[in-house]
Amino acid sequence: MPVYQYGATMIEWQFQKRPELKRHYVTVERNRPVLLRGPAVSEQEQQKLIRYRARWIKLKLEEVNQPVKDEFVTGSRLLYRGKSWYCQVEPALELKKPIISFNHSKFFIQSPEGRSLSKKALREARDVFFRQKAKDKLIPRIRHWQRQTGLEAVATRLHRFPRRWASCAEQNILEFHPRCMEFSPAVLDYVIVHELCHTVEKSHNQAFWKLVALHYPDWERCHAEVERLGVEV
Repeated sequence: MPVYQYGATMIEWQFQKRPELKRHYVTVERNRPVLLRGPAVSEQEQQKLIRYRARWIKLKLEEVNQPVKDEFVTGSRLLYRGKSWYCQVEPALELKKPIISFNHSKFFIQSPEGRSLSKKALREARDVFFRQKAKDKLIPRIRHWQRQTGLEAVATRLHRFPRRWASCAEQNILEFHPRCMEFSPAVLDYVIVHELCHTVEKSHNQAFWKLVALHYPDWERCHAEVERLGVEV
């Protein structure tokens, strides 16, 4: 991997060819090489681009790689819709609680704690963000799969389970953990179909899995992803 020395700072970078981009972009993340994206250029041209942004890169490296204990800082990442996204923490001392927003390429976190955020405050803010996104994206998908499968739930709720993603009660009320929004759209669809199938078969018997396979043939791959992620208490 190429390296450019700027004063006492060693800038290691990785080039990602993106022909659809009209210019080159530099991304600096915690504990990762600098990422240079854009149209194909020689390594010599890459070095010129890095050299041109070297002062800014040095400052960003110092910011994102600052020592932290139990805090969330710029350069940390959050999982959303199946991808891990870069986070930018901005001081907002006038706020009582942090606010998380997403602009389709990274997270912006307004922090009343300054340039960092405690893990507890992050969890609470993330829960608010995921609950809103679940209303925007999860609920419409439930309606879609009810029409698609013909399986009907009495009601749908959001609930922060300690150790599970979702549930179907005896009364056919579906409940989903807000962190289901961490799943990719395909895996989220599987979770929805899984719970809808429980409106017919309450246990994980052979008939249940046949019903799941009927409505969602790719269920095994998605089920493995659900088990891999788990749920934190």
